[in-house]
Amino acid sequence: MSDRQYERIETPESLISTLREMLGDRLSTAAAVLEQHGKDESWHAASPPDAVVFATTTEEVAEVVKLCAQHEVPIVPFGVGSSLEGHVAALRGGICIDLSRMDAILEVNNEDLDCRVQAGVTREQLNDHLRDTGLFFPIDPGANASIGGMTATRASGTNAVRYGTMRENVLNLTVVTPDGKIIKTANRARKSSAGYDLTRLFVGSEGTLGVITEIALKLYGIPEAMSAAVCVFPSVAAAVDTTILTIQAGIPVARIEFLDEMQIRAINKYSKTDHKEAPTLFFEFHGTDAGVKEQAEFVQSVAEEFGAEEFQWATRQEDRNKLWAARHKAYYASLQLEPGKAGMPTDVCVPISKLAEAISETRADCDASPLTCTIVGHVGDGNFHTLILLDPNDPDQMAEAKRLHDRMVERALKLGGTCTGEHGIGYGKLDFMEAEHGADTIALMRALKNAIDPKGLMNPGKLIPGL
Repeated sequence: MSDRQYERIETPESLISTLREMLGDRLSTAAAVLEQHGKDESWHAASPPDAVVFATTTEEVAEVVKLCAQHEVPIVPFGVGSSLEGHVAALRGGICIDLSRMDAILEVNNEDLDCRVQAGVTREQLNDHLRDTGLFFPIDPGANASIGGMTATRASGTNAVRYGTMRENVLNLTVVTPDGKIIKTANRARKSSAGYDLTRLFVGSEGTLGVITEIALKLYGIPEAMSAAVCVFPSVAAAVDTTILTIQAGIPVARIEFLDEMQIRAINKYSKTDHKEAPTLFFEFHGTDAGVKEQAEFVQSVAEEFGAEEFQWATRQEDRNKLWAARHKAYYASLQLEPGKAGMPTDVCVPISKLAEAISETRADCDASPLTCTIVGHVGDGNFHTLILLDPNDPDQMAEAKRLHDRMVERALKLGGTCTGEHGIGYGKLDFMEAEHGADTIALMRALKNAIDPKGLMNPGKLIPGL
């Protein structure tokens, strides 16, 4: 968790005047708007930009970027502000480009199972639009994030164990580069060997290489059948061992979510559920009626081998929606354990064979701490989250939270994992990049950044140490 201080670059009044003349009331310098655009959903303090631009077209974004480049003023792209590591903080001031009004679904190609959307389209908006086509977009980070933001942070979520992350589901991008040029990274073909994979370069770049304005995505057929289940285990190890054996057996389970005892307590209180307070797995199965039945029966037999209690099944859509709504509200449920406290969310990812060790040791650290912590995880791919409740104005609590956070990350790296499975780096996890990748790899990342953005104007202070 970086506590570096950044020198702000003064935005010339002449630039703001030019942008106001071009955009009218779609440029704002109102204090409340600036504050909103300088902070995400995390505990990180706000760092507002000097002005916010509400863009409506790729060409408009390009014109704004060109003007900022001429004045050497920083640029911070903004979707809906649901990121968790300070990604949208304007650490050096400058212009925030809000893409939320770029919310058009440009094309849906049913036969090819793909679509193209503007960056401000949200995942819920896209799936509402697709409902009558028999298709859906499966990446579900929990928040109703924008597709542009999900692409920039390489988001994933509860369905990643079956459908992958944004990295696997983006076909091509339209990007405005730091000098204001508009590029397209690839065509619609499902694979290509033609040159550098620029699409993957920009997926996960967190706005540091350019502004993503359009995204082409893979789509999937809505499964014939879906079934969900809740299962309680005697220990963390038993729940994780069930997960490992399920994955190793090749069962195409759609979701496997782990919730520890403290998280279940929070969900019961917040969502008025009555789950037993113990290590718990939430499952979801997709496929044909016969396939779902076979998957579910296999997983149930595996879970019973590890001492699981009776499965609670949810086959009706309203029951499944209620179950997953409770899971998606885990963050807000945790905050209600200690009203008035802020939440410090963090995540790591480890090889699934190391998952039980990582979660158990993290839980032991939390239990020994005076701070309240909850743990949830997308355990099918080794990713888990801790939410630490604290008063950000209390130096002792901040120091203790940082200690817990650092131990969690250091443990993950020692076990062959990563400092973040899906939240991204922003500036909140900047201090761990070199420990994970090594100095030579960071130097190569820095060289790429400098080659594409030589003036260092694109979301400065994020992702790469020293920039």
